[in-house]
Amino acid sequence: MSGKGKRYREAASKVDSDREYLPVEAIKILKEIPDAKFDETIELAFRLGIDPRKADQLVRGTVSLPNGTGRSVRVGVFAQGEKAQEARDAGADVVGADDLVEEVMKGNIDFDAAVATPDMMASVGKAGRVLGPRGLMPNPKTGTVTMDIAKAVADIKGGKVEYRTDRTGNVHCIIGKKSFTERQLIENYLAVVDELLRARPSAAKGKYVKSLTVASTMGPGITIDANRMKDTETQPVGS
Repeated sequence: MSGKGKRYREAASKVDSDREYLPVEAIKILKEIPDAKFDETIELAFRLGIDPRKADQLVRGTVSLPNGTGRSVRVGVFAQGEKAQEARDAGADVVGADDLVEEVMKGNIDFDAAVATPDMMASVGKAGRVLGPRGLMPNPKTGTVTMDIAKAVADIKGGKVEYRTDRTGNVHCIIGKKSFTERQLIENYLAVVDELLRARPSAAKGKYVKSLTVASTMGPGITIDANRMKDTETQPVGS
């Protein structure tokens, strides 16, 4: 820890690395840690008992955070004609068809989430090598390949976030900003936990959530007791 800054060391001193905390306790500690020079993002990290090499054990989906993400999300939409106009009317930040695909393939990506109409997917697929690694490839399973463009854009703008397992079986998902109240963070936290439990693959055997930590952008990870991860009887302060 000697290579860490003064603020990090001060934050780490508030966390017992050998202890597993209740969700409300962990959020309370996060709120007590001195603020950085920006509004830090709060993120959950799940280590799941799945085999990410097997397709029937992959965990992927979306969850709508009741209190939003706390950040402005730029939405890109691949559509043409009336659906392109529908996207603009819904507040999409970047709208295009083959022209947008070409820009993406050049590395010009000016959005944080992407939506496409089904008829555009053959063209969008050409940019898969660029969009895929960035987690931006539209997918029917996450509701981002749809004819209901307006709803998809509104959902994303309103706090709908996508999650998926990485190559080691971990899932990372944001639950808000450090400026949120404890209650807002807990409500978003529970929405994510409920969704991850719902998404458990039937092929997964043994303990599903092996470990769970929560951390701010610049802070240390705080381990939450995976056996009591829905125990929020101690009500958080704030509203």
